[in-house]
Amino acid sequence: MAGVSACIKYSMFTFNFLFWLCGILILALAIWVRVSNDSQAIFGSEDVGSSSYVAVDILIAVGAIIMILGFLGCCGAIKESRCMLLLFFIGLLLILLLQVATGILGAVFKSKSDRIVNETLYENTKLLSATGESEKQFQEAIIVFQEETCISFIKDFLAKNLIIVIGISFGLAVIEILGLVFSMVLYCQIGNK
Repeated sequence: MAGVSACIKYSMFTFNFLFWLCGILILALAIWVRVSNDSQAIFGSEDVGSSSYVAVDILIAVGAIIMILGFLGCCGAIKESRCMLLLFFIGLLLILLLQVATGILGAVFKSKSDRIVNETLYENTKLLSATGESEKQFQEAIIVFQEETCISFIKDFLAKNLIIVIGISFGLAVIEILGLVFSMVLYCQIGNK
């Protein structure tokens, strides 16, 4: 192991092993939500291709990507594979760039967020007047939802917690940058040995 820092190597392995486990957890929970009967009652649709499942489908993709990146970082560090470390670096860099772009778009289009929330909730309220079986399940779910909260509460919640979302995003960006630095340092150390 001459020329390769054991501290960086095993830190990368540990971090990415935890990252990989988180990816498995996200993927498993998202798949469970996608196929469970309870979620079909909440989303109000038996149709597997329903647009109500878009968020769940995104979580499935995110879980799979995190799992793959965790695997590449873990194996790249422990096996001292420059190819895997480079793929990990590129994938993490792309995620960081997408995260920055999303943050910029979120800041630019913040004024439109109220309109989007209103439109989304308005579209869902159309189902309240429908009489089908899946619509009745949605109606029951929305009644329970309305008993606990309302549109103004959602808007207030989003506005109050925006600073928390920004803080979490900033924290994730710092962790991602550290992952980029460590993977590139390990990549260079492997090349120099």
